Amino acid sequence: MGEINVVPYIDVMLVLLIIFMVTAPLLTQGVQVELPDVEATPIDVAELLDKEPLVLSVDREGRFYLNLGSNEDAPLDDAEAERRATAVLERDPGIAVLVKADTTVPYGRVVAGMAMLQRGGAQRIGFLTDPAAGQALDELTAR
Repeated sequence: MGEINVVPYIDVMLVLLIIFMVTAPLLTQGVQVELPDVEATPIDVAELLDKEPLVLSVDREGRFYLNLGSNEDAPLDDAEAERRATAVLERDPGIAVLVKADTTVPYGRVVAGMAMLQRGGAQRIGFLTDPAAGQALDELTAR
């Protein structure tokens, strides 16, 4: 009578579990941006539920990223970012356009990104902020 030895299968399963636990955090995508802390009126979520907004991210080095394409984590030069944004805005002029910029990026770089989006056809541009600390800022200014 033969018996199945399951010990090698358990070893393989544990190795696979460790591999997946190590690689899962690496699969998250996104550009690391420290948003400014301000209190602002939230954007109408019903408008954004229909389609994903076009988000221009500016990291602390002033590089542009767009949330479209196959590699959203790759920085774009100014001409390529404008070309991609223009293509999206020509295809769908009513799409919501948002800017997400790091707090340490120079103001001129954010304005350059906004001008690029306006040249591409954006009618309204919103800003993404971190609302939690904005309330603390209001408490400080009230004193």
